[in-house]
Amino acid sequence: MAYVFETVPANRGLIDLDDPREVSWWRKRFDCSEVQLRRAVAQVGPSAAHVEQVLDGSAFIVTLAPA
Repeated sequence: MAYVFETVPANRGLIDLDDPREVSWWRKRFDCSEVQLRRAVAQVGPSAAHVEQVLDGSAFIVTLAPA
């Protein structure tokens, strides 16, 4: 019996579109196509939280400034 281990991104706060394993992981995480993922990253940058908001259909991006 073979075991399959998924590669979890080293930095789960940022999306690295240059790493095919990360692209696959984020696609599964957000349940989206690669095209949707790439468009969202192009729109709001590599922040996983911002991309998730775009893919969920949020009308605006919420960003909290550090205190």
